[in-house]
Amino acid sequence: MGILEGKNILVTGVTMRTSIAYAAVEIAQREGANVVVSAAGRAVAPATRAISKLDPVPPIVEVDVTNPEHLAALPGLLSEHFDGGLDGIVHSIAYADPEKALGGAFLTTDWDSVGNALHISAYSLQSLTMAAKPILNRGASVVGLTFDARVSWPTYDWMGVAKAALESTSRYLARYLGPDGIRCNLVAAGPVDTVAKKAIPGASAFNDIWAERAPLSWDASDAVPSAKAIVALLSDWFPATTGEMIHVDGGLHSTGA
Repeated sequence: MGILEGKNILVTGVTMRTSIAYAAVEIAQREGANVVVSAAGRAVAPATRAISKLDPVPPIVEVDVTNPEHLAALPGLLSEHFDGGLDGIVHSIAYADPEKALGGAFLTTDWDSVGNALHISAYSLQSLTMAAKPILNRGASVVGLTFDARVSWPTYDWMGVAKAALESTSRYLARYLGPDGIRCNLVAAGPVDTVAKKAIPGASAFNDIWAERAPLSWDASDAVPSAKAIVALLSDWFPATTGEMIHVDGGLHSTGA
């Protein structure tokens, strides 16, 4: 029996088969979970193609986390696919304008671009979780993805700020949802060669940093280590862990210069 046997899990952010979210779906299903995937707008088509390779093929629903109507409809949408409520959410949603907010544009970025990045990448953790709250079971687990925002990174700019906000949002969700038995944690993954990463100007520098400094080494083409951590946090194996950020980065976070 798998560690997610019978659990109902919503996974956001599946784009391509290279994404961490895709690997999380694949492993979660292997561990016995019932999974529904969500995507929004132009991402629905590639997400649908990606998950078509899975066995079983999970249902997909369209949820735009910036659309209040989509969020209000979420419990009903999920209830069409799940019996017994929701046991877990994987938040893998982030966006910042590559031309205006990334790639060294930090000092000239306008508020509209910053606000959009914060809304999609950080506030959405709260809005998505609270939209699903009516059907979240006691003992449920919310797991988000971050790129360690305790420090600055080359070219990451306002996405780094948004990830810092995401990390704080996760801690506050852990505080306020703890009395309901709901956990909220993050996985701080090392760089993985996803569509999102390739959209960041100069992001190839991350691979060089990890190649030089990660004590366990790091394979940027392999999303599985990060996905395994997500699945572990979704399971009952971390019943007293919340507000935490688990690093899956080959140990780079532990090193100095």
